[in-house]
Amino acid sequence: MANSKRTLFLKRRMRVRNKLRKVNAGRPRLSIHRSNKNIMVQLIDDVNGVTLAAASSLEKDLGIAGKNNVQAAAKVGAAIAERAKAAGVTEAYFDRGGFLFHGKVKALADAAREAGLKI
Repeated sequence: MANSKRTLFLKRRMRVRNKLRKVNAGRPRLSIHRSNKNIMVQLIDDVNGVTLAAASSLEKDLGIAGKNNVQAAAKVGAAIAERAKAAGVTEAYFDRGGFLFHGKVKALADAAREAGLKI
């Protein structure tokens, strides 16, 4: 019996997250979600269970509302880095979920690094 794409994605997401938790205890998690139309990212403090900062391509003030391309991902990455600095966070660990580190996910991570967030 073959696994569905969704099942494989969920297994991959939990495998990545559990490996990262073992080596990055104490740092907030930069969690990414990519859909066909948008890209969202959150800075999560797992110890206290709160979201410290968030950014999305759905936000009107970023000027990329409803777009999901590499340029939109780069703008979202820069926005989350600025909001993380405002929240007092300088370093986090990058949780790519079940997504491959390629294209939009890589552009978001690179933009966050260039804006000063250590991931």
